[in-house]
Amino acid sequence: MINNSFYDAVVVGAGHAGVESALALARLNKQVLLVTLSLDSISFMACNPNIGGTAKGHLVREIDALGGQMGISADQSLLQLRMLNLSKGAAVHSLRGQEDKTLYHLNMKKVIEHEKNITLFQGEVSEILVDSDSKVCGIKTAMGSTYNCNSVVICSGVYLNSSIVIGEFRKEEGPSGFSRSSLLTNNLIDLGINIRRFKTGTPARVDKNTIDFSKMTPQYGDKNIYSFSFMNDSYESLDLPCYLTYTNEKTHEIIRNNIHRSPLYNGSIKSIGPRYCPSIEDKVMRFADKDRHQIFIEPESNFTNEMYVQGMSSSLPIDVQLDMYRSIAGLENVNIMRYAYAIEYDCIDSQQLDLSLMVKHIKGLFMAGQINGSSGYEEAAAQGLIAGINANQYLDNKKPLILSRDESYIGVLIDDLITKGTNEPYRMMTARAEFRLNLRQENADIRLTEYGRQIGLVKDDRYNKFKDKLDKMKLYNDTLNTNISPKKFSAFFESIGESIPNNSLTYKDMLKRANITSDNLIDNFKDLKDFDRRIMAEVSSCIKYEGYLNKQNASIKELQKLENKLLPTDIDYSKIDGLRLEARQKLNKIKPLNLGQASRISGVSPADITVLMVYLFKK
Repeated sequence: MINNSFYDAVVVGAGHAGVESALALARLNKQVLLVTLSLDSISFMACNPNIGGTAKGHLVREIDALGGQMGISADQSLLQLRMLNLSKGAAVHSLRGQEDKTLYHLNMKKVIEHEKNITLFQGEVSEILVDSDSKVCGIKTAMGSTYNCNSVVICSGVYLNSSIVIGEFRKEEGPSGFSRSSLLTNNLIDLGINIRRFKTGTPARVDKNTIDFSKMTPQYGDKNIYSFSFMNDSYESLDLPCYLTYTNEKTHEIIRNNIHRSPLYNGSIKSIGPRYCPSIEDKVMRFADKDRHQIFIEPESNFTNEMYVQGMSSSLPIDVQLDMYRSIAGLENVNIMRYAYAIEYDCIDSQQLDLSLMVKHIKGLFMAGQINGSSGYEEAAAQGLIAGINANQYLDNKKPLILSRDESYIGVLIDDLITKGTNEPYRMMTARAEFRLNLRQENADIRLTEYGRQIGLVKDDRYNKFKDKLDKMKLYNDTLNTNISPKKFSAFFESIGESIPNNSLTYKDMLKRANITSDNLIDNFKDLKDFDRRIMAEVSSCIKYEGYLNKQNASIKELQKLENKLLPTDIDYSKIDGLRLEARQKLNKIKPLNLGQASRISGVSPADITVLMVYLFKK
């Protein structure tokens, strides 16, 4: 038995949250013990083989801007890269990378193993040790070993008391056949932490050799776009195609005829699933007017023939699954290598945390990822990074890093989980960010790199690259104010089919026109030909949306007035006259840091905020 081994911090779980948390602590010179149920599950992509996507691509860029690892490892493991939503405004443009899941796991495992301040250990944590002052003091494993520490970050993903469900079959295990964590839940309950039961699911993996791709539409990646990490000026990808096909009436009939055998509909699954990632049986039953649904066949890795059937998550019995999949064009003779399944797991009520992701009543205990009720690799990694940073800040007795809603999607994510709470697996979406025009993925470094520098995660190479970008942006802005005579731009306007203006224009005036892009100017004007296209595109966005950005910045200033009105954490809201009963209960539970956070709590009305303003004025 091992006793009295000391680490500054222990990170429980080595999924997408755990690796970011451990790396942040280690890179800030803390000695870290990273405990995982299996070394083969480090950064394992248990569901879709993708990083990024709508809003999620923003999170990856923000993780990268703060000095995190996900964007770098994703760039090293690409099979294909696409920019989503290009037909819409820059605010919702989002990178989505088709990843080699085997390579991603190996790349991240290599990073962890080569970090000198991380000790990696395969085992199951059974108990979080807390002293009489409600401070974390260590962990105990199922094998009986004890490790002393001053901080713990729990990143258990979907492994807590997890159960796999396929039709009438149920097995107590984690995703993809990995072992589950069966001991920690009871300890968390003993520590006064409220536990919930959520569900998610994944589709089947099928044999590439048994698919008829000629009946499907190939989907290739985009060219001339930039990678996830700001440290990379280009990207390398195999550009393996994905394939588009559709369900049909026969598929839907098979599902309807067997819906009584679906655990989601016969009552054998009672936990809450993700609203924005429904199973195929949910799609068919809830959207009966649709005669087909999109299905994407995606490569999982360059090392395997397994293909991921995006859009067909299910928990139907295996005989129904086989009929269902084989009813789809191109899959008539498909062999299923891994059947689709639902997975139920324990998570916590995220409103028991503060905005640093520390449990309110246990000092030094942080939670990150799906244990907080979120879904998705990117949401988990973002929380893991912040939890790791704030565990370091706690150990150094420094102020935590709390990002606001107006400066990051990470701030929106954490504020939503802590302030609003969630009754279902939470997914990040651009619609959740009220200031999304300011939160474009292209400017994540401008918004967040200084924070990473102050904390100590942004090293000289990244910071010098960032400062060089700022210098170029200033130079470009100055140059774009240059007046150009009609003679110089007449040929350009003719080439794009626009009437030639009579007056002189600046480059900025030209960029304000909807159909003129920064690339158009670089390609047609000699004094701009050496401009960095990535930086120029970002400058162009600021120019095109200048009026909207000014309005949004005015709204942000109004919000900041409330955010700057701090609320003491020791207020007993039950004793404040004028507050409604529901508001008193919610405010006492969450203990908001300021009036802004208080105003976002469900059940706290504008009238309650007025009462609090009067209370603060009197104080």
